[in-house]
Amino acid sequence: MKAPSVYLQALGMINALGGDLDEIVPALAAAHSPGMGNVHTGIGDAFVGSVLAPLDLAPRADLARYDCRNNRLLLAVLAQIAPAIEAARERYGPERIGVVLGTSTSGIEAAETAFVYHARAGELPESFNYRQMEIGTAAPFAAAALGVQGPAFTISTACTSSAKAFASARRLLQLQLCDAVVVGGVDSLCELTVQGFASLESTSSARTNPMSRNRRGINVGEGAAVFLMSRDEAAVRLAGVGESSDAHHISAPDPQGVGGELALRDALVDAGIAASAVGYVNLHATATQKNDEMEAHLMARVFPDGVAASGTKPLTGHQLGAAGATELGFAWLTLAHENATLPPHLWDGEADPSLPALDLVDGQRSLPRAGAQYAMSNSFAFGGSNVSLILAR
Repeated sequence: MKAPSVYLQALGMINALGGDLDEIVPALAAAHSPGMGNVHTGIGDAFVGSVLAPLDLAPRADLARYDCRNNRLLLAVLAQIAPAIEAARERYGPERIGVVLGTSTSGIEAAETAFVYHARAGELPESFNYRQMEIGTAAPFAAAALGVQGPAFTISTACTSSAKAFASARRLLQLQLCDAVVVGGVDSLCELTVQGFASLESTSSARTNPMSRNRRGINVGEGAAVFLMSRDEAAVRLAGVGESSDAHHISAPDPQGVGGELALRDALVDAGIAASAVGYVNLHATATQKNDEMEAHLMARVFPDGVAASGTKPLTGHQLGAAGATELGFAWLTLAHENATLPPHLWDGEADPSLPALDLVDGQRSLPRAGAQYAMSNSFAFGGSNVSLILAR
């Protein structure tokens, strides 16, 4: 028996482009990101993607022990889709609403601040609680804040975390374990990630430059993106999911992209479409030497006739555990909004002659409006974790 279809009902988002969709949509189209810039870290200046919007929404009193920047980012996007969540809660009951979130570093920034305080004062600040930094608490915190009682769990697989969350959320719906799922990802800036990637010589001191011959590495970013997913028919459907693990190296991708290609092709098979049906691909495109090389070659193999594509990390920074959900959100916007333009590929325009040429989006381009349209989003992570998601209108 064919599994039931699942749909993405509503989207909340915050990142370096803006504090909500009203700010993010025009900023994305214009390739203007106010939150991208230099910040000072313990090892010098770094170019990062920061959320500039105020995070005034705090956990209520009984959840105050969870108060940290990461959870405030999460509350900000949950508030944006609160009407849709409440409608689902009223229709199905709180026990039928699940929460699946991806994160990579969670609230480690809160621990870093607490340890600095401890070094000076000899004790941790009263405001610090381990739950603020614990990776697994993101989804249970969101469930408690929303008053829902279905399955709630956090996925942490580095840069595929929130992409994998959609695969898990779809399974909960198709197995009839939930009637609706809040799904997405969240990550906040911290010294651990900025210095960690710098130690791997994977960061760029200027805006990241994906697919360029001059690419130098990533800009770490922060943000959150969440959807309400359900079986109720809506404009955009999660049509295909492909997951694989090549386990080539602890941090470097398989140079041949075998596992990544498997994820893309499995997503196409799951969606029941040929590669030629896809109208847009959001690339992982970290602008590291090895990732872009691997991804360019596998894209050329999977899409031999070409496909409009862009990497959006120059506009948000690499949000790690929130990247997959954010970039799927950008793909969703191209399908859900009338006359939406494809996300631009912001770079210096100097193609790497050693890489296959890709059809990178420049200028004002849109998907064709006739017939069914499909958009794909790809995520690749440390350890060889690969995820490809396909949306359909």
